[in-house]
Amino acid sequence: MENITESELAGFAVGAFLLSATIAAPKIDAFFSASQRSSLGMCKRCGNLRRIACSRCKGTGSVTEGGIPGFNLVEDLLESVGRESNASRVPCVKCAAKGYFPCPGC
Repeated sequence: MENITESELAGFAVGAFLLSATIAAPKIDAFFSASQRSSLGMCKRCGNLRRIACSRCKGTGSVTEGGIPGFNLVEDLLESVGRESNASRVPCVKCAAKGYFPCPGC
Protein backbone atom coordinates (compact mmCIF):
# COMPACT_ATOMS: atom_id res chain seq x y z
CA MET A 1 0.00 0.00 0.00
CA GLU A 2 3.02 2.30 -0.32
CA ASN A 3 2.34 3.39 -3.87
CA ILE A 4 -1.42 3.85 -3.83
CA THR A 5 -2.62 6.30 -6.45
CA GLU A 6 -5.27 8.95 -6.04
CA SER A 7 -7.63 7.02 -8.32
CA GLU A 8 -7.30 3.88 -6.19
CA LEU A 9 -7.90 5.89 -3.02
CA ALA A 10 -11.00 7.45 -4.57
CA GLY A 11 -12.19 3.97 -5.59
CA PHE A 12 -11.80 2.70 -2.04
CA ALA A 13 -13.70 5.72 -0.71
CA VAL A 14 -16.57 5.24 -3.16
CA GLY A 15 -16.68 1.51 -2.40
CA ALA A 16 -16.82 2.17 1.34
CA PHE A 17 -19.59 4.72 0.82
CA LEU A 18 -21.65 2.34 -1.32
CA LEU A 19 -21.21 -0.51 1.17
CA SER A 20 -22.31 1.67 4.10
CA ALA A 21 -25.28 3.01 2.11
CA THR A 22 -26.36 -0.55 1.27
CA ILE A 23 -26.16 -1.62 4.89
CA ALA A 24 -28.00 1.48 6.16
CA ALA A 25 -30.78 1.50 3.52
CA PRO A 26 -33.30 -0.74 5.37
CA LYS A 27 -32.98 1.34 8.56
CA ILE A 28 -33.43 4.61 6.68
CA ASP A 29 -36.43 3.21 4.80
CA ALA A 30 -38.03 2.03 8.06
CA PHE A 31 -37.51 5.47 9.60
CA PHE A 32 -39.16 7.32 6.70
CA SER A 33 -42.07 4.88 6.41
CA ALA A 34 -42.75 5.11 10.17
CA SER A 35 -42.73 8.91 10.04
CA GLN A 36 -45.09 8.94 7.04
CA ARG A 37 -47.48 6.54 8.75
CA SER A 38 -47.39 8.66 11.89
CA SER A 39 -48.17 11.85 9.97
CA LEU A 40 -51.15 10.09 8.34
CA GLY A 41 -52.46 8.93 11.72
CA MET A 42 -51.70 5.26 11.05
CA CYS A 43 -49.99 2.65 13.20
CA LYS A 44 -46.22 3.13 12.92
CA ARG A 45 -45.45 -0.60 12.78
CA CYS A 46 -48.10 -2.09 10.50
CA GLY A 47 -49.82 0.84 8.75
CA ASN A 48 -53.25 -0.21 10.11
CA LEU A 49 -53.02 -3.70 8.61
CA ARG A 50 -53.12 -5.07 12.18
CA ARG A 51 -50.56 -7.74 11.34
CA ILE A 52 -46.78 -7.94 10.93
CA ALA A 53 -45.07 -10.41 8.60
CA CYS A 54 -43.02 -13.18 10.18
CA SER A 55 -39.29 -12.42 9.99
CA ARG A 56 -38.34 -16.05 9.42
CA CYS A 57 -40.64 -16.95 6.51
CA LYS A 58 -41.15 -13.36 5.28
CA GLY A 59 -44.92 -13.74 5.38
CA THR A 60 -45.20 -16.88 3.26
CA GLY A 61 -45.89 -19.36 6.07
CA SER A 62 -43.26 -21.85 4.89
CA VAL A 63 -39.47 -22.04 4.95
CA THR A 64 -36.90 -23.94 2.91
CA GLU A 65 -35.86 -27.17 4.55
CA GLY A 66 -32.16 -27.64 5.29
CA GLY A 67 -29.25 -25.32 4.57
CA ILE A 68 -28.02 -22.47 6.70
CA PRO A 69 -30.93 -20.82 8.57
CA GLY A 70 -31.66 -17.37 7.18
CA PHE A 71 -29.27 -17.76 4.24
CA ASN A 72 -31.00 -19.25 1.21
CA LEU A 73 -29.74 -16.90 -1.47
CA VAL A 74 -30.46 -19.09 -4.50
CA GLU A 75 -33.99 -19.94 -3.37
CA ASP A 76 -34.72 -16.27 -2.58
CA LEU A 77 -33.52 -15.24 -6.05
CA LEU A 78 -35.65 -17.89 -7.74
CA GLU A 79 -38.72 -16.81 -5.75
CA SER A 80 -38.15 -13.16 -6.63
CA VAL A 81 -38.28 -13.91 -10.37
CA GLY A 82 -41.33 -16.14 -9.97
CA ARG A 83 -39.75 -19.57 -10.38
CA GLU A 84 -40.07 -22.52 -8.07
CA SER A 85 -36.90 -23.88 -6.48
CA ASN A 86 -36.09 -27.58 -6.09
CA ALA A 87 -35.73 -27.29 -2.31
CA SER A 88 -38.57 -28.67 -0.22
CA ARG A 89 -40.67 -26.27 1.83
CA VAL A 90 -41.85 -26.96 5.38
CA PRO A 91 -44.31 -24.99 7.55
CA CYS A 92 -42.76 -22.18 9.57
CA VAL A 93 -42.72 -23.03 13.27
CA LYS A 94 -42.19 -19.43 14.41
CA CYS A 95 -45.57 -18.20 13.14
CA ALA A 96 -47.35 -21.60 13.04
CA ALA A 97 -47.49 -21.42 9.20
CA LYS A 98 -49.70 -18.30 9.25
CA GLY A 99 -47.04 -15.96 7.90
CA TYR A 100 -47.88 -13.12 10.27
CA PHE A 101 -48.34 -12.04 13.87
CA PRO A 102 -50.88 -9.62 15.33
CA CYS A 103 -49.47 -6.11 15.55
CA PRO A 104 -48.46 -5.28 19.14
CA GLY A 105 -48.97 -1.56 18.46
CA CYS A 106 -52.65 -1.79 17.48
